[in-house]
Amino acid sequence: MSMDHTQAPVLEALDAYRSNGSLAFTPPGHKQARGADPETRRVLGDAVFFGDLLASGGLDDRRRRGQYLRHAEELMADAVHADHTFFTTCGSSLSVKAAMLSVAGPGDHLLIGRDAHKSVVSALILSGIVPVWVEPRWDAERHLAHAPSAADFEAALKAHPDARGALVTSPTPYGACADLAAIADVCHRRGLPLIVDEAWGAHLPFHPDLPTWAMDAGADVCVTSIHKMGSGLEQGSVFHLQGDLVAPDVLKNRADLWGTTSPSVLIFAGLDGWRRQMALHGRELLTRALELAGEVRAGIEAIDGMHVNDRRDFCGPGLADDLDPLPVVVDLTGPALSGYRAADWLREHRGIDVHLADHRRINVQITHADSHETTRPLLRALRDLADAARDWDAAPPVEVPDPDELRMEQACLPRDAFFARTEDVPVDKAAGRVAAEMVTPYPPGIPAVLPGERLTEPVLDYLSSGVEAGMNLPDAADPSFRTVRVTQD
Repeated sequence: MSMDHTQAPVLEALDAYRSNGSLAFTPPGHKQARGADPETRRVLGDAVFFGDLLASGGLDDRRRRGQYLRHAEELMADAVHADHTFFTTCGSSLSVKAAMLSVAGPGDHLLIGRDAHKSVVSALILSGIVPVWVEPRWDAERHLAHAPSAADFEAALKAHPDARGALVTSPTPYGACADLAAIADVCHRRGLPLIVDEAWGAHLPFHPDLPTWAMDAGADVCVTSIHKMGSGLEQGSVFHLQGDLVAPDVLKNRADLWGTTSPSVLIFAGLDGWRRQMALHGRELLTRALELAGEVRAGIEAIDGMHVNDRRDFCGPGLADDLDPLPVVVDLTGPALSGYRAADWLREHRGIDVHLADHRRINVQITHADSHETTRPLLRALRDLADAARDWDAAPPVEVPDPDELRMEQACLPRDAFFARTEDVPVDKAAGRVAAEMVTPYPPGIPAVLPGERLTEPVLDYLSSGVEAGMNLPDAADPSFRTVRVTQD
């Protein structure tokens, strides 16, 4: 790092604005908390309103001559070895869209791992980019997908030499990582850019014992959610750029196309402060987090009916290439426990929220914010859960398809199906019809059904049985999944 990382330009400008006693006759209308609802002020605290002001014509002047945001972005780029960094207050759901449109446009082909987040599919629908799906590596024993390999992308590029680039998701929400350097090499030998959706990897640049992060692996564009594994506020995201395969002005232009004209200074300040925290203290903080995660993993492994997935489970031939140990993925081996049941019981009876829950797992995410004050109650709660579950009946089964049954024919483009004339049909009548909606178990937010895919009974049975067992499908037209939206024949 070559810059002075004791600085936090946005935070410092925000502090100065408040200290100067400036008066705003601009939005936001609460005018530095003075007009805010008293009960709202009591719950949120005045600091939220003090930090809520215009980015230009407030924090900075109307022409942004203070350059606070630009300086903060330059410091972030320096901290993580990128050429350019851009902040966004609309989450990585916006960042990944901007990255995709900086590489491809309507009618262009883009290689995409099929384990992509729903925001990637949203970009396909809105942009008209043509996806070339690259199949994940599927662990049939654990019913879990890992990112495609470099060989998978090599084969896809040979079959689609007109593709404009590739997108891969790494780490996955389960902490599994791809060999990004090898995938980048596959792309670069053809002069094509690699986009990495690294939403779960904000912490990776700051500790040598964590998996290699996208910029160090040679990726061209990397999308990172600072609010996930970092300490930014929700919706705080950055995208990083290096090399000359994607022009920085193009990337910024695409981000402006998707983004809000009223960005949150609070979120900018959170990004700025997190960068300073990591640049100055990241290695120390993450060393403690890694040690704590090791203790948590050992403690959970000792609980009857629970197994913590580690490198032996997730990494190897045909599986992931590396593993981030901070997402602690707990496989629930007893018949009474499903991830859905476990998550609900922990929240209701112990006031503990887990990150994700599926038909057989929960994920308890450890970050630099954790300590024994948080992990000891977690371990007690998990032991109590195991004891309570001894008296439960078997969990409702989820009919998970075999890997070759999970993938359905892409009968038409996602965009064409989404905007087609549609009808809602009973699920038991939907096999063979073309989906007109995304159906996404959430979290982690990876669609099981995409617009344009021809529905099959195994996938429909999986989703129906999943809902009965506790699966959440928030983006389906009918979240109870009694009907599904399809194109009209």
